[in-house]
Amino acid sequence: METTTTDVIVIGAGAVGENVVDRVIAGGLEAIVVEHELVGGECSYWACEPSKTLLRSGAALRAAQRVPGAAEAVTGPLDADAVLARRNARVGDWDDSGQVRWLEGVGATLVRGHARLDGERRVRVAGADGEERLLEARHAVVVATGSAPKLPDIDGLALVRPWTSREATSAQQVPGRLAIIGGGVVGCEMATAWASLGSEVTLLSRSGLLSKFEPFAGDAVTAGIRSLRVDVRTGCTPTAVHRDADDRVVLALPDGEELVADEVLVATGRRARVEDVGLETVGLDTEGWIEVDDTLRVRAGGLDWLYAAGDVTGRALLTHQGKYQARAAGDAIAARAAGAEVDDAAWGAHVATADHAAVPQVAFTEPEAATVGLTAADAEQRGIRTRVVEYDLGWVAGATDRADGYEGRANLVVDEDRRVVVGATFVGQDVAELLHAATIAVVGEVPIDRLWHAVPSFPTLSEVWLRLLEAYGRPGHEGDA
Repeated sequence: METTTTDVIVIGAGAVGENVVDRVIAGGLEAIVVEHELVGGECSYWACEPSKTLLRSGAALRAAQRVPGAAEAVTGPLDADAVLARRNARVGDWDDSGQVRWLEGVGATLVRGHARLDGERRVRVAGADGEERLLEARHAVVVATGSAPKLPDIDGLALVRPWTSREATSAQQVPGRLAIIGGGVVGCEMATAWASLGSEVTLLSRSGLLSKFEPFAGDAVTAGIRSLRVDVRTGCTPTAVHRDADDRVVLALPDGEELVADEVLVATGRRARVEDVGLETVGLDTEGWIEVDDTLRVRAGGLDWLYAAGDVTGRALLTHQGKYQARAAGDAIAARAAGAEVDDAAWGAHVATADHAAVPQVAFTEPEAATVGLTAADAEQRGIRTRVVEYDLGWVAGATDRADGYEGRANLVVDEDRRVVVGATFVGQDVAELLHAATIAVVGEVPIDRLWHAVPSFPTLSEVWLRLLEAYGRPGHEGDA
C-alpha cells in the first residue's frame, strides 16, 4: 500500500477544509486534503450558494413591487426556468474543477476518496477505483466533514424519499405542492423560495418559526411567508408519512387530516457527519459532535495532533463560523508546528471565541431576519442584567425610500453593568446589510457612550442605530428620547 507523509492532513474539502489548508500552507506547512464528493462542499453546491440564488429573484421582484413606478413596470410572475438556470450556473452545474484549481493554486495536494482515521496521525483513503493509500501527518489531522440532515422519528418518513436541504436546493423542477417539516432557517428560506417560484407550500412546525431568534423575528417571518400564500401551521408535526399509488406524499396530521403533496422537505436539524470517519481508532465516540477547545483541538483523549472544525464540532452550524474556526485551527497548527506555546484561552486573534456569544446569522426569508449575539432570553439565562431597546424600522428615512409602507423592527440587548451591546436583531427588507455593524459592536464591546460618535449616513437604514441610541438615552439623560 502506498504511504505518503505530509505535515497536515485535512479530511473534507468543503469551505472549512479549504480554509484550514490555506492557513497551514500560509504558515509554511505542507497539506493534503481528502474529499470523496465535490471540492467546495455543502456550501458551494447544496446550501448557501444555491439557496441564496433561488431566493434572490423573488426578493428583487417583491422589492420592485413595493415602489410605485417600478411596480407598474413589473407585472408578471418570476420566470422559474430562468431562476433555476441561474442557480445551476451559480454552482457550476455541480462541477468542482474551479475549486480544484484554487486548491492547486495555494499549493495543496488533493486526494480523491473516502478517508478514515487509522490510528495516531494516520489516515487511510479508499479511492473510487478500490485502491487504498495511507497518509501520515507529521503535525496534525483535521476533521472537517461537516453535518448531515437529521430525520425526525416519524413513522414511514425515511421510506418516502424525502427531500433534505440538498434536494431542495438542487431540484430541477418546481413541485406543484411542497410540504416542509421544520420551522427553522432552512424550512423558512425554502418556503420563501419555492412559494416565490410558484409551488403550493405548506410549512409544518412543532413550535413557532425561527425559535432561536427574538420572538418578534419569528412573528414577522410567519406573517411574511403567509403573504406569499404559504400555509403555515405551528404546533403541528406529522404522525406518519407514506406515498400513495400515484406517488404522492401523504402526511397524517395530529388532528386526523391528511395533507397531500408532491414532495416533502425535512428541515428539522443536523447531525455531525462522523459515521465511518474512524474516530474509534483513536478512542473517540462515533456519535455526536466532536468537542474541541478554542484552537479547535479535540478535547478528549489527549490527542494533541487531532483537530476538528466547522459543523462537525456542533459549535455554530454556519459557513462563516466554520471558516472562522478553520482559520483559527490553521494558525494554531502552524504555530505549534513552529514550537510556539498556544494557549486556547489567551491567544488573541487566533482563537475561535466568537462562537460563544457573537455569532451572526441571517435568514433570507420574507422578510429578512438578521441577528447577532444574545437574545434577551439568552442574556437573562446567563444572568446578565440587561435593558432591551426597540425601534420601528419603518420610521427610518432609508426604509421609506425603499418602499411605501416599509415594515421592520430592530432591537438591541444592552448589558447594563458594562454598558455594551451584547445582542441585536433586525427584521425587514435588506436588513442583512445592517448586521456587520452590530457584530462589530458586540465583538468589540464598544461602549454605548462611544457608539454615539459613530454617525450613520442619511438616508440609510443604518440610521436606525441613532434611533436605538436615542431610545436608550444619552449619558445622564437616560430615556430622554
